[in-house]
Amino acid sequence: MRRLLLLLIFFFLSFSCHSQNDNDNQAYSFKAGDRFGTGKWYMDREIAHVMGYQGINWLERPEREKEENTNRLLKNMNIQGDDVIADIGAGSGYHVFKMAPKAKEVYAVDIQAEMLQAIQDKKEELGVLNIQLVKGSERSVNLPENKIDKVLMVDVYHEFSYPIEMIASIKDALKPQGEIYLIEYRAEDKTVPIKELHKMSEAQAVKEMNAAGFKLKENIDNLPWQHCMVFIRE
Repeated sequence: MRRLLLLLIFFFLSFSCHSQNDNDNQAYSFKAGDRFGTGKWYMDREIAHVMGYQGINWLERPEREKEENTNRLLKNMNIQGDDVIADIGAGSGYHVFKMAPKAKEVYAVDIQAEMLQAIQDKKEELGVLNIQLVKGSERSVNLPENKIDKVLMVDVYHEFSYPIEMIASIKDALKPQGEIYLIEYRAEDKTVPIKELHKMSEAQAVKEMNAAGFKLKENIDNLPWQHCMVFIRE
């Protein structure tokens, strides 16, 4: 009887994994592409590798404000004192610590423990109390449902290994009138000095977000190198 039970459990787990893989295969494809890419494709776009924690110094580079105009980005977000914001792929917390004084609460979400530790260290150093650290996964942001007013994703969406699942989890975390601020280097602009794999066009972003049940509210065209695309529920 015990052996039969173990066989049934094994069959169930195998079936579940097989079903998941079938779903993945339907949504994603695998083929050769950019030598810096993952070889995994979604909607004709190759998914990029996640930037490792070793790149923290680049995230905190002194010239970043000039190159990306973060202050203007925060103005675009129109952060209110009662806003609960989630920075997905928060990295070293570059934007988190700029948003925290303006918002009620900021969730810093990242899949790398080293990135979260960097935020925690700075949080303790500065005595900031309204930043919550969240360990995300490849498939989920692991945030409470119906909690977030605004989601910020800066140059990270194109690295999601499972964009369908990630945006679905973000959708669950957003309040009904919540907004997604999708910031990506402009693929349409060849003068932007970033590898093509780490850029996105507006058309590609709209195609993928439409598939997830979001529509483009506006693309605020006032950043030096990046799109500032605002998405809301359809």
